[in-house]
Amino acid sequence: MSLINPLNNAQPLGGQSQTSTQSVAPSKQATSGTVQSAATQSTDQTSTGNPFLDAIRLPDEKSIPEANNQELTQEDFFSLLSQQLSMQDPFKPVDNDQMIAQMAAFSTVDGISNLNDEIVNLNAVMTSSQALQASGLVGQKVLIPSDTGHLSEEDPVLKGVVSTPEAIDTIVVRIEDEKGQLVTTFEIDGSQGGNVDVSWDGLDKNGEAMPSGTYSIKASGRVDGQSEELAVSTYAHVTSVSLGTASTGSILNLRGIGGIKLGDVLAVSEV
Repeated sequence: MSLINPLNNAQPLGGQSQTSTQSVAPSKQATSGTVQSAATQSTDQTSTGNPFLDAIRLPDEKSIPEANNQELTQEDFFSLLSQQLSMQDPFKPVDNDQMIAQMAAFSTVDGISNLNDEIVNLNAVMTSSQALQASGLVGQKVLIPSDTGHLSEEDPVLKGVVSTPEAIDTIVVRIEDEKGQLVTTFEIDGSQGGNVDVSWDGLDKNGEAMPSGTYSIKASGRVDGQSEELAVSTYAHVTSVSLGTASTGSILNLRGIGGIKLGDVLAVSEV
């Protein structure tokens, strides 16, 4: 009866352990290669190897947190009240008068917020109503506080009003073109004083019709023995109306002049 040599049985075990060690070695190499690849990729993302390119590279985009709303709402007030009630001394509770005062303050804040919303709605309604009323001025002429008027085939006569501080025997009227050059001059009677109507037929000093364009009416007279420039307002034709905003109101679009606020109109005239 022969004995089994234990060394012979250990040999397969030794071979199996060697094989296992050899099989694990590639895994370590793969893991090391993966880490090295990730490190290389991370290095590639942060550096190009060129100092100049690395210097001008834009930094990575970072998310900017949105600004928090700093306004206190009704929920914030009630949250503060709840915290106050939960942290108060049970042996020294809040006085009823203080509680009522705080609740009244909260109600006042809420009422002011609702009032602001109602005012905004009211402004929108008033703006629309004002624009509807101003639409009735389309096609008519309005007196504006400007000495500039528009001459065209539809409006061949330029009219305005000269305002005088006192009665003036003779008012000298000058018509100038867009470049400030004198077109013609004439005189009107200002003995009545106040607001004196003035009208220009669109002819120059030689009696020739002037082309369409923008012209200015200048007026002067002797006040207290000295020649003074007088305020002049002109009539303009309303072509359309713009809604505008709550602060500006309705805007009247004037032919050849531009827009003017409805509140700046001095008078309304027939066509």
